[in-house]
Amino acid sequence: MASTTAPIASASEVELVIGGMTCASCAARVEKKLNRMDGVTATVNYATEKAKVTYAEGVHVADLISTVVKTGYTAEEPQPPKEETPVQDPELAALRQRLVVSALLAVPVILLSMVPAFQFDNWQWLALTLAAPVVVWGGLPFHRAAFTNLRHGAATMDTLVSLGTLAAFGWSLWALFFGDAGMPGMKDRFEFTVSRMDGASTIYLEVASGVVAFILLGRYLEARAKRRAGSALRALMELGAKDVSVLRDGREVRIPVARLAVGDRFVVRPGEKIATDGAVVEGASAVDVSMLTGESVPVDVTVGDAVTGATVNAGGRLVVEATRVGADTQLARMARLVEEAQNGKAEVQRLADRISAVFVPVVIVIAVATFGGWLGATGDTVAAFTAAVAVLIIACPCALGLATPTALMVGTGRGAQLGILIKGPEVLESTRRVDTVVLDKTGTVTTGRMTLQKVYVAEGADERQVLRLAGALEHASEHPVARAVATGAEERVGPLPGAERFENVPGRGVRGRVEGHEVAVGRLFDELPGELARAKDEAEQDGRTAVVVGWDGVARGVLAVADAVKETSAEAVRALRALGLTPVLLTGDNRAVAEAVARQVGIDQVVAEVLPEDKVDVVRRLQGEGRTVAMVGDGVNDAAALAAADLGLAMGTGTDAAIEAGDLTLVRGDLRVAADAIRLSRRTLSTIKGNLVWAFGYNVAALPLAAAGLLNPMIAGAAMAFSSVFVVTNSLRLRTFR
Repeated sequence: MASTTAPIASASEVELVIGGMTCASCAARVEKKLNRMDGVTATVNYATEKAKVTYAEGVHVADLISTVVKTGYTAEEPQPPKEETPVQDPELAALRQRLVVSALLAVPVILLSMVPAFQFDNWQWLALTLAAPVVVWGGLPFHRAAFTNLRHGAATMDTLVSLGTLAAFGWSLWALFFGDAGMPGMKDRFEFTVSRMDGASTIYLEVASGVVAFILLGRYLEARAKRRAGSALRALMELGAKDVSVLRDGREVRIPVARLAVGDRFVVRPGEKIATDGAVVEGASAVDVSMLTGESVPVDVTVGDAVTGATVNAGGRLVVEATRVGADTQLARMARLVEEAQNGKAEVQRLADRISAVFVPVVIVIAVATFGGWLGATGDTVAAFTAAVAVLIIACPCALGLATPTALMVGTGRGAQLGILIKGPEVLESTRRVDTVVLDKTGTVTTGRMTLQKVYVAEGADERQVLRLAGALEHASEHPVARAVATGAEERVGPLPGAERFENVPGRGVRGRVEGHEVAVGRLFDELPGELARAKDEAEQDGRTAVVVGWDGVARGVLAVADAVKETSAEAVRALRALGLTPVLLTGDNRAVAEAVARQVGIDQVVAEVLPEDKVDVVRRLQGEGRTVAMVGDGVNDAAALAAADLGLAMGTGTDAAIEAGDLTLVRGDLRVAADAIRLSRRTLSTIKGNLVWAFGYNVAALPLAAAGLLNPMIAGAAMAFSSVFVVTNSLRLRTFR
């Protein structure tokens, strides 16, 4: 048998849509059969009805499909999405029709059987007429699946339902045609528990029809809830634009988005969706990115800025050049990550699957033993039969199969809506154990861009003039500090004058002529007036770069430039502390800069002056101290540390390498989302565990009750149906996560 964990050399991967599964034991059977094939590793998910299969060279997709078909189910590769999404799911509509007809026929049967006042002469024959279509046609999906499984030597939940309802119906037919139950004036009464009665005059039509109706109701509510559980992913898939106006020889041509190629230039008018990831080549606007990141404030973009497909142009006309199309776009990658996470299995679910696989045969043995035990102890065939049927019907392991996948579907889908991508179910376990969070400084806690923070001027100097002359000179330089000074000056004093005779003094600064003054910016002054010397020291103690500005040989001001701390970082650190995590700031910058940033955001522990390749060592050292470490980063130099950490959180505004290495991707470049991601993951994990406790507890408690004769089979059918509905409904509460 192929190992379910060992990697396969030169393996290919395929996703198959599996049809005909009705419970967790069906999924376990398909998974077991696929894993028995040489060179095949498969995971089958009952909730998503998909199999993720890795197969070695020499195995073909047709072989995989053939194995699934031989097991009694259908399999096919996913079809590409159609342009028009059907308004109604045909399977759901057919199930609803079967439920409505069965319920309309079963309700009179239940009333006639339970209320003696309604039992007129020969009422039992009307009950038989109404119950027969419910058992035969309403229960057809169960009987068909049970027969298919029997042919393959297997038993599933359908086997239990089919056996129980057909046994109850068969007993009723025998009592009506060959016993005393068909006599005029026959009376019946409903009992919550097993009671001793004459077998020849006892009918179970209300059990046979009621159980079918209840289980169909459970199936319908479950199917509808599963559809809602996957709605976030479907909404994500459908976010993209359908067609686009491409520029061809100066003219706009409308084409489907699928025909867009990298390098194509396309027009986006106000209110339109941006067709694919690209860079703005003409125009300026505000872009609404809320559908991808959860961020409600539109982002300003202009020429040179990157834009993401599926976001909405809220302002002016843009011309965008496509940089990524199709499966490479951020939207497609997000959808792929969410789907992969939903198709995965947590360790707790693997245990549930193993139990489900052996559960049904064990239940059939318990039902036979219950019948024999009651018969031996009481000699009452009716009581023995009733208890055995209750055991068959109460024990279906549906809730077990739905416990993990439905919570995963809703949790990961809700995460995608909030800009949090969870890579897989095993990530959830890590979030529970994490106690330390390592934060990369540049681009994570700070913006990653140098900005002008403070302006100090000498006595008698004018701040506006200091900024105008320094900004004009620095405008001609490409150095990050120079760009920060030029941009800051422009924002504060408006348009800048031109500079003449610009000269770069390597390692010291720049000089040139502006508005008739010989201006110098940088470290070109040997002596500073007392107040400027103090300002320079203060700026450097705060971890800022001090830039001296002067003209005509006299120093007139000091500009403090630094990588600005993001406005939300301090709040994010408080939120991480509230989750019980100890924050650690990690950076390659000097200690003064690092400690200044740490003071601003409220971090006590700082690891500074670390080379990119040594970040992994810091993570491992913390792990060696017995800590469980989460790492938040965004750069190529963070990728190894993200992979080494127990939990890697990659900022989606960062590099592809970092995103690939992370376990959680935060689409928005906001550190607060890290706390949200851990909270959502923990909430999803606790929902899974709550579901499993309910599902296990329900079966463990219900089976002895049924075997002891304390449950009428119809009550058992209702309880079984609603246990599945409870699990799915509990999972749907994750949709309200804020």
